[in-house]
Amino acid sequence: MAREAPDEAPEIESVSWGSVTVAGIDQSFRDAKLYPGGARAWDWNETGTHHTPGIQPADVRELIDHGAEAVVLAQGFHERLQVKDETLDWLREQDVDTHVLDTEAAVARYNDLRTTQPAGALIHSTC
Repeated sequence: MAREAPDEAPEIESVSWGSVTVAGIDQSFRDAKLYPGGARAWDWNETGTHHTPGIQPADVRELIDHGAEAVVLAQGFHERLQVKDETLDWLREQDVDTHVLDTEAAVARYNDLRTTQPAGALIHSTC
C-alpha cells in the first residue's frame, strides 16, 4: 500500500526579535515548531531545554513524527542556542537531512526546503 504524502509545512512569513509569524496562523510565536501540516509554539519547558546544552532529541521527535524528512534548527540571531551531539546523532540515525543555522539563515533555508520535501523546523527568535 502506498504511503500518503504528508501535507506541506507552513511558510514562515516573518521573523524578528521575539516573534515568528507563520502563514495561516493568527498568532505569532516567540519560538516555533513547524512541521508538515502545521505549527505551534515551541515551549522549552516541555522538555527542559535550555541554551546549554541546547536542543534535545525530545525537541525534534515531534517534527519527525509529523513526517519531516529535513529539519532546520535555528540557534538564535546570535547563535547562543546549542544543539546536543545526541540530537544530531539521533537525526542522522533517522536519515534526516539536518541544517543548523542562525535564525535568519534558518528561516530562509526552511522556507526553501518546505517547497521541495517534507520539512520541519525549530525556530528560536531571540539570542
